Amino acid sequence: MTKPSFVHRLPFRPRFSRKFWAVATAFAGSLGFLLFQGGKLALMLFVMMTVLSVYLLLGQWSGIKRTQGVRSLSSGDYGSLLPAGSSLGVTIQLHIPGIWPIPYLFIKDRLVHKSGRELAFEATVVPDWRRRAEWEYRTPAMRRGRYTFGQTECVTEDVFGLFEHKGGLELPQSVAVLPQTVQIREWQQYNQMMKGTSHHSSTTRAVRETTQINGVREYIYGDRLSRIHWNATAKTGTWKSKEFERESLPKSYLFLDRVGQAYGDPDQFELAVSVAASLFQYGSERGLALGLVSTGADDFYLEPKTGQALYQAAQQHFIDVEADGALDIRHVLKTKVHQLVPGSFVTLISPMSGEPMLQALAWLKQQQMNPCHLWIGGARGKEAWVKDLYARGVPCYAVRQLSELPGLLGGRKG
Repeated sequence: MTKPSFVHRLPFRPRFSRKFWAVATAFAGSLGFLLFQGGKLALMLFVMMTVLSVYLLLGQWSGIKRTQGVRSLSSGDYGSLLPAGSSLGVTIQLHIPGIWPIPYLFIKDRLVHKSGRELAFEATVVPDWRRRAEWEYRTPAMRRGRYTFGQTECVTEDVFGLFEHKGGLELPQSVAVLPQTVQIREWQQYNQMMKGTSHHSSTTRAVRETTQINGVREYIYGDRLSRIHWNATAKTGTWKSKEFERESLPKSYLFLDRVGQAYGDPDQFELAVSVAASLFQYGSERGLALGLVSTGADDFYLEPKTGQALYQAAQQHFIDVEADGALDIRHVLKTKVHQLVPGSFVTLISPMSGEPMLQALAWLKQQQMNPCHLWIGGARGKEAWVKDLYARGVPCYAVRQLSELPGLLGGRKG
C-alpha cells in the first residue's frame, strides 16, 4: 500500500518574459554579427543594440518604486464630514526620484467602502522636467459610510513600450459620509404633544430655561450681554454664549428598526437612516432632547439630552449603522422598557406594518407611552394602514421619499 504524497509539483514559470528574451536574442545576434562578419555596419548595429539594451536595463532603476507623493482632499463647504450624494475632490502630487527618462505615468487610485465596494480611478499624466506630476479628479456621488484610500499604483514604460515598471504608494486616508438629510421646519405632532394642541408658539420659546449652565454654544445675534461666556470667548477668539438647562419635558425617543428582513432593498434602509438623521438635526437646531434606540449587531442607546456631544454621537452612529438586526420591534422595546420613562414620545422608524406593528404600538400604549409610526417606504394604495392607526389614536406618516418628510411632519397626513 503506497502512502499518499503531499508533494505538489509547481508548474515551471520562466523568470524572464518573452520580451526580455527577444531583446537578449537581438543583442546576441548583433554581437555575433560583429564577431563573425565585422565591418562598419556590424559595429554600428552592435553599438545601437548596446545602447538600447543599457537603456532598457536601467529601467529597473527608474525610481518608480521609490515614488513619493501627497494626497489632498477638497470637500467644498462640507468640512470633514460629507453628506451622502456629494462628491469629493482629490489631488495627488507625485515626485519620481532618479534620472531615467519617464515618458508618461499611469496612475490608479482606489477608494474602498467599509462594505467592500471599491471605486477605482485611473489617469495618465506626463511628468515635468523635475519628474513631478499632479493629478486631480472628483469622485461620483458617494453613499453613506466610511471610505479608506487603498494603495496608489504608479506604472510607467520605456519609450518603446517594451517593458513595464510598477511602483506602489501608501497614502492612508479615510473619509466619512453622513446620511442624506432634509430640512424640517416644524414637527407638528411633537409640538402638540409637548405643549398641548391649544398652543402654537415654537417649542423652544414655550420651554423656560433654568439658571443651571449646561455648556457653551455659538453666539446668536440678539443674545444678552449677561449670556456671553467671556472665558470661552477669550480662548477661542470667537463669541461664545452660555447654554442653560431647560425645564424638564416628556422624554422623546427615536427607534430605528434594523431588522434586515424587514427592508426590501438597501435604498429603503438608507431612507430610514436619513429620516432618523433629519429628525436628530431638527432636534439639535431647536435644542430639543431626543434619545435614540438602535439595536442590531450592536446595541446603541442614547439618553434624551441636549448638546452637541449627543448630536455628534448620533451622527457617528448613523455613518456606520447597518440593517443587521434579528430581533423584532416588540422584543427590542421590551429590553429597553426599564430605560423608557412613562409619558415619553416614541417614534418608530420602520417599514413594518400589520399585526406585528399593531402589537408593538399597543404594548407601548400599555406602558403609558405616546407612540408615532414613520412608515418607511409605505406602498401607494395602502393608505388604509395610516387611517387605521389614526383611528387608534396613533399618528402615522407614510414616508416614500425623503423630500416628503417636511410636508408630512408639518401637518399633511401620509
